[in-house]
Amino acid sequence: MRSRQRMFAAVMRLLLKCLRLGRRRRFKLVRQAQQLWHYGHLCLRSLLYNSFTNSDVVLDSLFEPVYWLVDHVTRWFGVVFVALVIGLTSSIVAIVYICLLPLILQTYTPAWICWHLAYGHWNLIMIVFHYYMAITTSPGHPPQAKDDLTGVSICRKCIAPKPARTHHCSICNRCVLKMDHHCPWLNNCVGHYNHRYFFSFCLFMTMGCIYCSISGWEMFRDAYAAIERMKLLEKERLQVAANQTYYQTPPPTFSFRQRAFHKSVVYLWVLCSSVALALGALTLWHAALITRGETSIERHINKKERQRLQKKGKVFRNPYSYGSWDNWKVFLGVDTPRHWLTRVLLPSPHLPHGTGLSWDLPPCVTEQRAPLLAI
Repeated sequence: MRSRQRMFAAVMRLLLKCLRLGRRRRFKLVRQAQQLWHYGHLCLRSLLYNSFTNSDVVLDSLFEPVYWLVDHVTRWFGVVFVALVIGLTSSIVAIVYICLLPLILQTYTPAWICWHLAYGHWNLIMIVFHYYMAITTSPGHPPQAKDDLTGVSICRKCIAPKPARTHHCSICNRCVLKMDHHCPWLNNCVGHYNHRYFFSFCLFMTMGCIYCSISGWEMFRDAYAAIERMKLLEKERLQVAANQTYYQTPPPTFSFRQRAFHKSVVYLWVLCSSVALALGALTLWHAALITRGETSIERHINKKERQRLQKKGKVFRNPYSYGSWDNWKVFLGVDTPRHWLTRVLLPSPHLPHGTGLSWDLPPCVTEQRAPLLAI
């Protein structure tokens, strides 16, 4: 009897000991899990901590995947956009030569024929030249050897000195001298060395579209009326054919050539008018920026700087603006009066003033201005 009681007591002591060990082990695991959680939370906060964090930084961080997607899509679709520009422009030129030019030669007076031939071919040459130069000319980048490079700041992506008016393009993944923007229709950045080509292309393309829209207005009205008349006659012909019996399909009322001609004229006028409105607005916007001596990026920077100085009772002045007229002369590279003909009205591959690394006073500027601190 006593032996059984002793055995039972021993078993109970062993069971209680196992339960105490299991409870300690369980508490130890819980404490280790809590320590790991606190340690990981502390590490995460230390990695994400920023004393300058605000709502703008949080929004930029949230939209970073969207920015990454837009940058990569724009980079790969640039070739598609360039092909689209070339294809649409080539289709308009083909319609003019195949459909409109024979009609012009048959119906217009010799003076108007000479005017259309001269202006049309001059405008076409200017469009092709400036578009080709805009897509093939590098906008300019800071040199790789950064020993002698003077910069006003450090690019946080290139980790290199950044000269004045230079900005980093996330699509090209490089810093661009006097960057204006990355144009997907050029598949290239618009910067110091190709800014003039880009604006000239926009200007002459707008002029060409306006020229086609105005000169082809009467043809468009006639073609649109003819298409409506075709639809009406085709509808009447089908109604008559439904009430009669034919051993074969009756011949069409209008030939394929007539249909193609009228539809081509309508396509030309609608496309040219749409491009003239959209591209004309963009050209006016860049013309206003050139008049003020700033780029698209600098417009936002200068606006913030102007507001900041206005709160302090000061007046902001753009350090790269030399006056409206001189800004255009510097942008177009006009040093002498004859340059308005040789460099503006005719194709010219001349380089812009300066290297894009430093911004000294151009020789064509008429007034010397007080030096200002670069933005």
